[in-house]
Amino acid sequence: MLYQTIDILGTVAFAISGVLVAMEKRLDLFGVLIIAFVTSIGGGTLRDLLIGNTPVAWMRDLTYVTTIFITVVFAIIFVNQLKYLRKSLFLFDTIGIGLYTMLGVEKGLEAELLPIMCIFLGTMTACFGGVIRDILCNEIPVIFRKEIYATACILGGASYFLFMMLSLKESYAYIAAILVVITLRLMAVRFGISLPNIYKYRD
Repeated sequence: MLYQTIDILGTVAFAISGVLVAMEKRLDLFGVLIIAFVTSIGGGTLRDLLIGNTPVAWMRDLTYVTTIFITVVFAIIFVNQLKYLRKSLFLFDTIGIGLYTMLGVEKGLEAELLPIMCIFLGTMTACFGGVIRDILCNEIPVIFRKEIYATACILGGASYFLFMMLSLKESYAYIAAILVVITLRLMAVRFGISLPNIYKYRD
């Protein structure tokens, strides 16, 4: 029940993120829907294909598609209110990567993958929906810039296994790891922490 709830919350967060980007680009209704859809299920689809979990989750359960449709309608109706939230796109995107990182880790564990592979799978689940969204909207994906994004997912995924080694209850370790991802991302932006820019070292 916990995992399904987190999955739905992640879907909602990324769908809103997709709607906000699409509306900034002044896409039509169909375009807004497609961007919200790929943002929500892009990373999870790639994850399921890699581990052989086919048909992929959203094709087997209409809950995801229904959730995305409802979220898109909600976000369009209340877009002006959402814009009043300071950096709302950043907020929903950050929540989304936190939730989806651990969903990917959980899928990796179910597939009996090594912990390091579970972390990579979680990072992919969290990041690649946003990558597809940004590419379709003619933006350089955040993951390819110097911002702390995928790094937060990797550290958050690793923290889950650390918490489990410390004998923390599984559900608590799961939620704590999500909070690690979200906190790292928020702190990185708040204090201007970023990865080194390789271009400043060039002659």
